[in-house]
Amino acid sequence: MSNEPGIQRGDELLRVEKLSKSFMIGGGLFRKPVELKALQDISFSVRAGETLGIVGESGCGKSTLGRCILQLIRAEEGQVLWLGRDLGKLAGEDLRLLRGDLQVIFQDPLASLNPRMTVGEIIAEPLRALRPDLDAAERRERVLSMMSGMGLRPEMINRYPHEFSGGQAQRIGIARALITGPKLIVCDEPVSALDVSIQAQILNLLSEIRDRMGLTLIFISHNLSVVRHVSDRILVLYLGRIVELADSDALYDSPQHPYTRALLTAVPVPDPKKARQRNIDGLTGEIPSPINQPSGCTFRTRCRFAEDRCGKVRPALETLPDGRLVACHRWRELELAGGA
Repeated sequence: MSNEPGIQRGDELLRVEKLSKSFMIGGGLFRKPVELKALQDISFSVRAGETLGIVGESGCGKSTLGRCILQLIRAEEGQVLWLGRDLGKLAGEDLRLLRGDLQVIFQDPLASLNPRMTVGEIIAEPLRALRPDLDAAERRERVLSMMSGMGLRPEMINRYPHEFSGGQAQRIGIARALITGPKLIVCDEPVSALDVSIQAQILNLLSEIRDRMGLTLIFISHNLSVVRHVSDRILVLYLGRIVELADSDALYDSPQHPYTRALLTAVPVPDPKKARQRNIDGLTGEIPSPINQPSGCTFRTRCRFAEDRCGKVRPALETLPDGRLVACHRWRELELAGGA
């Protein structure tokens, strides 16, 4: 399933341990900068061959987490371990050579492609950087093969990004990410900028590629219905903290955290009768500022189940009997009450 000796499906590829990331923003001649806590104490693992979905509203730290995993930005605390190697300790050539194993698909397909380069040059660029042993003919052959697998015709190789639709441009971006034969791809909102009909095509393409090539994916999105389509497990972020982590089916069938339930309420239900019968735990109010976060449970200001202790003590991330992780003081009560 992998070109790395000894790796089998289900083996741990990636482990994130107590990762925290902050940004200093603002400031000026007479003002001090303030700290924005983007990620706080994040821990999870990713197994070979699985897709981990990461969901949450805008501003919850999803993209920052993806960039920290890829070492595009560095965290102040914690570790990102890739096959046991601490990526935070790698730099220069060692980190550059690892780029072939860790790739990314960006949210805006056209913005992520160099408008001055042809499709062939864009897809071949990682090969030129990471596979200097290949000559021009070999690179072209690999590019054409990858384009065919993405549903792109050979005569498109000399065209420029502006000549393509959003869906076609995202296929080019996927081809560029796959050309080095990576083991892990971080998909950062890869379909949010596309029309609904094109979204389904790209999601199906990613699922087909994952199964055919034995890829491991981290799929970032604010849309739980999209994440369910591709994910084996789902991690729910709120204001830079994990509030729930569970298998996809378990999370959709019986969400334990009030925030997860609220997100699921926003997922359309095609059956009007079922839509009327389900409990409504919709979100109220705006997400608090990550600069000045609420005390205790950060979700308490929008949670209809909040009580006094929620404002005084931050809930720990507990392991439930079914193996999922939940950070909520009242999950036992809410589970027994069915979330009513």
